[in-house]
Amino acid sequence: MNDPRRLEQANDNATAFWLGQARAHGWRTRTGGALTAVRCARTPDDPHRVLITRPYAEPALPEAELAELLAAWSTGRFALEDPYGGLDLTGLGATRLPVMPVMVREPGPVGGGGRSLPYAREAAGGGSLTVDEVVDGDTLAAAERVIVDGFPQPARQPWTRGEAVPERMLHDSGCRVWLGRLDGTPAGACLTYDDGRATGVYWLATLPFARGRGVARAVLETALAAARPDRPVTLVATAVGEPLYRRLGFADQGRTCWWTRTAPAARAQE
Repeated sequence: MNDPRRLEQANDNATAFWLGQARAHGWRTRTGGALTAVRCARTPDDPHRVLITRPYAEPALPEAELAELLAAWSTGRFALEDPYGGLDLTGLGATRLPVMPVMVREPGPVGGGGRSLPYAREAAGGGSLTVDEVVDGDTLAAAERVIVDGFPQPARQPWTRGEAVPERMLHDSGCRVWLGRLDGTPAGACLTYDDGRATGVYWLATLPFARGRGVARAVLETALAAARPDRPVTLVATAVGEPLYRRLGFADQGRTCWWTRTAPAARAQE
């Protein structure tokens, strides 16, 4: 059964995660009303990120709030996540993408007691599979490159150190980063973010050469085992990742709708 409280915790965690990124990058933000927005600003055409954080009785209200924000920030490109599914942003030039499940794992241990760090075992198909928590800048750069190339994140390719996950994120008490290696070579990674009420999982990725060898599961199991056992764990699932998440105890709490506008900033202002 879907629990509105869990959906709100997932929304709040995503908001905290993006606000943490904004602090690390020095980006402008706006929080209030029905939405939270981050003015990602690596380049003039960098898409701004918007999250709808609370239910709305009348879609016209958050739609008007969004339109005002886009004008104030001269936003060309944006990506908006609406877990309540009632908005129609076609009038703002946006395109609706397929919905994805918001999933939550209830508090509790992983695999009857969790995993110890560092995680090490034999990978499917042979070879050594290890997972460690990232604690320094060079290892963070290796994890960041896995995320950018493995997720993938086309807007951040070719990979540039610190553009997706700046080293300042390691100083955010809520953020933890995990790196999986096959025979010592970086192969999988993810971030987790603890906002004090829930732990969110973000950007779980495996490089193409390592897929099908248990890397994503090992990285996620290690991250889950290190999370606070008294808090739920939240994520938004891709179609590729959803079967793994279900096997590890995640269940649907709703479906989130994504809207994107990809017009360059100059065109959006005409």
